[in-house]
Amino acid sequence: MGEILSQSEIDALLSALSSGELSLEEKPEETKQKVKKYDFKRPNKFSKEHVKTLEMVHENFARIASNYLTANLRTSVQIKVISTEQLTYEEFIHSIPNPTILVTYFLEPFNGIFLFETGPQFVFQVIDILFGGEGKELIKVREFTEIEKNIIKKINIKLIESLKLAWEDVIDVEPRFDSLETNPVLNQFLAPNEPVELITMQVQINNNQSFINMCIPYISVEKYIDRLIIQYRTNLKTELDSSTTKKLEKNIMNVEVNTHVELGKSLITVKDFLNLNVGDCIKLNTKISDSLNYYIENKLHYKVYPGSIGKKLGIQISNILDKDVEDDE
Repeated sequence: MGEILSQSEIDALLSALSSGELSLEEKPEETKQKVKKYDFKRPNKFSKEHVKTLEMVHENFARIASNYLTANLRTSVQIKVISTEQLTYEEFIHSIPNPTILVTYFLEPFNGIFLFETGPQFVFQVIDILFGGEGKELIKVREFTEIEKNIIKKINIKLIESLKLAWEDVIDVEPRFDSLETNPVLNQFLAPNEPVELITMQVQINNNQSFINMCIPYISVEKYIDRLIIQYRTNLKTELDSSTTKKLEKNIMNVEVNTHVELGKSLITVKDFLNLNVGDCIKLNTKISDSLNYYIENKLHYKVYPGSIGKKLGIQISNILDKDVEDDE
């Protein structure tokens, strides 16, 4: 509590203020320090750059999956990424329905498990269409039959395999199916507080809406987390140029080309041409001692002499010409 002034002190203070000997100045407020809250249960492992790359990958996946389902269901299917969120594995498990189709898979060279969840609305719509139905909206959720699980398993495996193409701009991956579970609570592959990135996609089939989810555990991508940074991929692309060139050269070496040998040429009249019969002989413009022209993809590259190799006709190269030489007709 402040000190109480006497009446004489108050009078002296007022007198000093009126004479200008003392001025009133507002006491500046103390600047409050901004404090950012940090939830230790949900550590931010994925940076904005990581999330941006994961969005790009799964936008690719959504496009590929849309094409695959449209072709196989023979009806319009549209898939798009609607949200990305970092949360704990426990929160993810409790956010999805039960029962649902929860597939675990590997994505080599990444270490660890990835998860792909297709909800009952999506599953029953797809199965209904495959069996000749219209894919109407699910009214009552029920357990999946073994037949339904086997059908959706095959479809999900195909969708997972499309991740190879979706990831190709970031890193070469090999997707591999691991398991299928209908009760997410029984899936105990990760610690409850393990941070994960959840990518939610909206699926539109015949004007009916459903959702599918990709769950990316941080621990599974940690070893290659730098690959999710655009600058790193740009530098990596430069480093890989030489190895890519060598691989391309190796592949080109195995490409087959068409070749032929020209024995010679001759001019005949239309009358002679019309009268040609089996056994007739035609004189060519080449001598027996002359070399022949050897063409690669209709371009002259070599001079050769005819002969035999075993029981087959063959040629022996006598001269190598410039690679750009055209037919000298």
